[in-house]
Amino acid sequence: MKRIGLTQHLIGEQRLHNNIPAELRLLLEVVARACKTISHAVGKGALGDVLGSAHSENVQGEVQKKLDVLSNEILLEANEWGGHLAAMASEEMETIHPIPNRYPMGEYLLLFDPLDGSSNIDVNVSIGTIFSVLRAPDAMVAPTEQDFLQPGSRQVAAGYALYGPQTLLVLTTGHGVNCFTLDREMGSWVLTQRQMQIPEETKEFAINASNTRHWHPPVTRYVDELLAGSTGPRGKDFNMRWVASMVADVHRILNRGGIFMYPGDSRDPSMPGKLRLMYEANPMAFIVEQAGGAATDGRQRIMDIQPEKLHQRLPVFLGSAREVDLVTGYHAV
Repeated sequence: MKRIGLTQHLIGEQRLHNNIPAELRLLLEVVARACKTISHAVGKGALGDVLGSAHSENVQGEVQKKLDVLSNEILLEANEWGGHLAAMASEEMETIHPIPNRYPMGEYLLLFDPLDGSSNIDVNVSIGTIFSVLRAPDAMVAPTEQDFLQPGSRQVAAGYALYGPQTLLVLTTGHGVNCFTLDREMGSWVLTQRQMQIPEETKEFAINASNTRHWHPPVTRYVDELLAGSTGPRGKDFNMRWVASMVADVHRILNRGGIFMYPGDSRDPSMPGKLRLMYEANPMAFIVEQAGGAATDGRQRIMDIQPEKLHQRLPVFLGSAREVDLVTGYHAV
């Protein structure tokens, strides 16, 4: 079988759908190269002195790992100079990162979570990078945070890299979801899965069950029905899977079906959820919907939400459409 690389795939998509102009293609190639660099650093582990704490906190008040900081720097440096971007925003930074004046300003905005699942870094469990691409507003002179506050439905591309036994790049530009595997010997991304589709029928779910006592009633009701198994209302047994890396959990769901849930709970009424709309929920929702699934915050489609701030948090329910529709319906009762 002929091997198809990332560039050939993107050019083919442009010819078919006229949705990937050269500037967007070059941007996606740069992001993919940055993910290769991050993959190399992850693979080095202790040999590269990248494990452990950086002894600093990000804007979320979370202690940063060395790889969090390194991955953020890799993505910023890789994307600054190409002329494809007007600005970037990272989960690790308080505000946006405009393109320095010495470089040309492009037509796109890039948002990213440089290293998702960083609690897994030091124990050699799968982690990843999540990214989202928006078009910059017309006639924009100097980018501001407001320019990034676009609903997820306006994304032109989204993807994630999964750093596991293989390094994978999963990408959508609005016409399906495709997966590329990094050929470490050749240093190239090779198309290995076309038009990924989430199975409709599932017997798996992903949620952090240690928070059970804090869940709101609709989530408790839904999970209790799953746990009741073949003798309960669902009439079949379910398995729980939880990696604590959104990238790994979502990738499993893309391939095997299921539902990923990170609900809000009763611990802090001022925090409706933990995951970030702009850096995690929107790009993953775009990917999941393009693979035939669904993604809501328990009440509405995630990609219809109008963002109010750069680091906005929300509950997330995504995966096989029937399951997402069911738990979303329970929130409406």
